[in-house]
Amino acid sequence: MHSPLEHAHVLVTGATGFVGQAVVEKLLAAYPTTRISILVRPRGDLSAQRRAEKLLRKPVFRSWRDSVGEENALAAFTERVTVIPGDLEDVPELPDDLDVVVHSASSVSFDLPVDEAFAANVAGPVNLYERLLATGTDPHVVHVSTSYVAGLRKGVAEERSLDHDVDYGTELRSALAARQSAEEASRRPEVLEPLLRQADVDHRRAGPRAVAQAAEAARVAWVREELVHHARTRAESLGWPDVYTFTKAMGERVAEDLWQGGGHRLSVVRPTIIESSFRHPYPGWIDGFKVADPLIAAYGRGMLPEFPALADTVLDVIPVDFVVNAILAAAAAPPPAGDAHYFQVSSGITNPLRFGKLYEYVREYFSANPLKDSSGSHVSVPSWSFPHRGAVERAVRRREKAVQVADRAVGRLPARARTREWMSTLYKARRDLDTLRKFTSLYQPYTQIEVIFDDARTRALHASLPPERQTEHGFDVTEIDWRHYLQEVHIPGVPGLMRGERPKAGTPREAELPRRSDVVAVFDLQRTVIAATLVEQYLWVELATRPPAGWPKALGNLVALGPRYLQAEMRDRGDFIRTFMRRYAGTHEAELRTAIAERVQDSLRRDVLTEAVKQIRAHRAAGHRTVLVTGEIDVFVEPLAPLFDVVVAGQMEKDDDGRWTGHLLASPLVGESRATWLTRYARDEGLDLSASYAYGDSYADRPWLEVVGNPHVVNPDAQLYRYARAQRWPVHTWTTTVEGRIAPVLRSLKEAVQR
Repeated sequence: MHSPLEHAHVLVTGATGFVGQAVVEKLLAAYPTTRISILVRPRGDLSAQRRAEKLLRKPVFRSWRDSVGEENALAAFTERVTVIPGDLEDVPELPDDLDVVVHSASSVSFDLPVDEAFAANVAGPVNLYERLLATGTDPHVVHVSTSYVAGLRKGVAEERSLDHDVDYGTELRSALAARQSAEEASRRPEVLEPLLRQADVDHRRAGPRAVAQAAEAARVAWVREELVHHARTRAESLGWPDVYTFTKAMGERVAEDLWQGGGHRLSVVRPTIIESSFRHPYPGWIDGFKVADPLIAAYGRGMLPEFPALADTVLDVIPVDFVVNAILAAAAAPPPAGDAHYFQVSSGITNPLRFGKLYEYVREYFSANPLKDSSGSHVSVPSWSFPHRGAVERAVRRREKAVQVADRAVGRLPARARTREWMSTLYKARRDLDTLRKFTSLYQPYTQIEVIFDDARTRALHASLPPERQTEHGFDVTEIDWRHYLQEVHIPGVPGLMRGERPKAGTPREAELPRRSDVVAVFDLQRTVIAATLVEQYLWVELATRPPAGWPKALGNLVALGPRYLQAEMRDRGDFIRTFMRRYAGTHEAELRTAIAERVQDSLRRDVLTEAVKQIRAHRAAGHRTVLVTGEIDVFVEPLAPLFDVVVAGQMEKDDDGRWTGHLLASPLVGESRATWLTRYARDEGLDLSASYAYGDSYADRPWLEVVGNPHVVNPDAQLYRYARAQRWPVHTWTTTVEGRIAPVLRSLKEAVQR
């Protein structure tokens, strides 16, 4: 029997999306005489044609490619598919011989800013239908929507036009104007000042540019959140759970007004929650995370200890191949001119999957096939009691408060391996809480919804197919055994669910360094190359140069001024160096240099971190230039000079007798000033910073770590550790031997007593 779409010319929008690419594949595989045009947006250096050719390499086309052969597949694609460069923002001229248009392009995000959601799901259809009208032709349009345009309601939603009087034109204009209003509001002092204060608290150690960048990033985030809030509130005020369903409802009205209202044929196909394929192109095919998948994945990883849902509500899921078959069946059965058909491709009436059963099947799967955490241990999935939202919200707030208190306390502790373990635990706890809060907000309307979608017309459309076509081209949801589908077909194919052990986030992998002569490896000093701090070095010098009778006074003074030094360190690394180095006022530089060479040098060298030496040598062996850059004074780092190709350190101001005045000769080379120095040094020396390396320990090091292509953090403080985790930078724990760590103090004490 002839195919219903034989010799038809079909335009598909959204061909690179989940449903769109499945439609194109089905047309290629099952409708050999159908011509296809696809609207594809160029992206970056990729032309529309090149993007379409890359589309052919995706898994959805694999079965078809295998069945016809690679060469024949490419030839058929080239012959049958016409690529039209463009997008729905500015629809190009369209062919004048179209028989069918499948409009599947849209944004599926539930929490987009209001202007972005309307631009994609309302302005896009307006542009498409106006361009189609300009062709003067009469293709049958299949407009792909969602059943959830029914909105916040209870009972049965029928397969017919939506009953509302919302003016999509007014809403569209308001939505597109909202960003300008939010941008203007974000620049008012009452908004900017608290953002700037918080940025200063969080980032002052990284320098004024980091503070300004953080304040601006916070302003941009404020604008987005305002627009997201605008979208959610406006949708709820009109009876929709989110901006996605709101704008899809408006998009339907666009199709009805502009296309059907102009005397043309329109079919609206409303799928529910689209998930992986049941049968075609192969069981379990999916492209990226879909609506239910983040929830399934988070549960399997133990990230959702509880979830507010109604166990008896229906989570209406439909396999993607059923949706594609329904779209093409609708395309082959157009309504009369000026009329519209509505098809809800759903399972909730005919073969309902209740949320309690979904939970049961998913729990069974992960209990039998547990995931592994970063340590390689099996994850135990939680038991849900399906509490109401208020109980979950209160529990989340309590846990968030506890994590905040613990995070502040841990952030004040010294940078130790155990401290970083605690910070990692808190990082994961905060991530899990964020996930729970996000999912509770986004998914609750779909897990507590009490609307059921009628599918009588869709079942009738399936029944109208010839019996010999129903298996391959049908969409009878009574075929689906939900336990089998979820456990054997869908969950095993969910992207990102790794069955094996996952490496710890932030843990660097050993890799051979590339041999290059235009690369620099820049190291900080304290806690990166040596374990000692500036204060500890001072103690060594004091113990080595003062008689024992003077130790109590020196130590007492150091303890008394400790809070002052700590405040300076927390405020600005440069201020700390300036403040602390005033202790050396009156010191004769030549005498200090001699004392360090004779009595402190060995102690300093023994305090070098063994992993740092290994890494420095590896860089030198690879031909990289190794540079030590420190705000420390040059006299103190001279014993380490043989380790590096270049040492850049500070200097003290001297009087005419060669004694230090207590003031630096120039501003310390730390933070942003080090980033500026490094950029200029690389330019002058012909070095490639994008391929270079940097190693630092403090959040004050962030500006210059960000200058290179390969930043590494070593024994980081709490703030840098959090930032490194967020940026996915490698985090190293470098240590020295216990003997080496204690030896400097013991040696200094012994030598002092002997004197």
